[in-house]
Amino acid sequence: MGERPTYDEYFMKMAHVVSERSTCLRRKVGAILVKNKHILSTGYNGAPKGMKHCEEVGCLRQKMKVPSGHRHELCRGLHAEQNAIIQAAVFGISIKNSILYCTNTPCVVCVKMLINAGVNEIVYSGTYPDELARAMIKESGIKIRKI
Repeated sequence: MGERPTYDEYFMKMAHVVSERSTCLRRKVGAILVKNKHILSTGYNGAPKGMKHCEEVGCLRQKMKVPSGHRHELCRGLHAEQNAIIQAAVFGISIKNSILYCTNTPCVVCVKMLINAGVNEIVYSGTYPDELARAMIKESGIKIRKI
C-alpha cells in the first residue's frame, strides 16, 4: 500500500477532477477554495448558467487567433476561480482566509477578485501567461506556490 497523499496533493487532484467539467475549447481549468482542510466551493471555466457553451457555439478568441492571456473580455465563459468565488457567494460561504487550489495560475482579473475576497494563498500546478497577475500577487502579499 502506498503513502497517503498530502492535503495539498489531495486538493490539487480534486481541482484537476473539477476541471474535467470545463466546456472551454482552449484550456480546461478547475479551482477549489479550501479553509481548515474543508472544501468551501469549486469552480471550472465555462459559460454562465443557462447559456450555450463554447462547445456548442465555438470560441471567438480561437477564431480571432487571440493568444492565451490576452483579451479576456472576448470570452463568453467565466474562469474557474470566478465560478468558485460566485458559488461560495450564492451559498453564503465566506472565503476569507481560504486557500485556492487551481490547475493554473490565475489571470489578473481573477487575482483582483481573490485579493478582495481575502484569499490568503494560491496553490497551482500549471502556469498561465499573465505578468500583471504575478506582479499583483506579489504586491498583495498572497502566498503562492506550485505543486
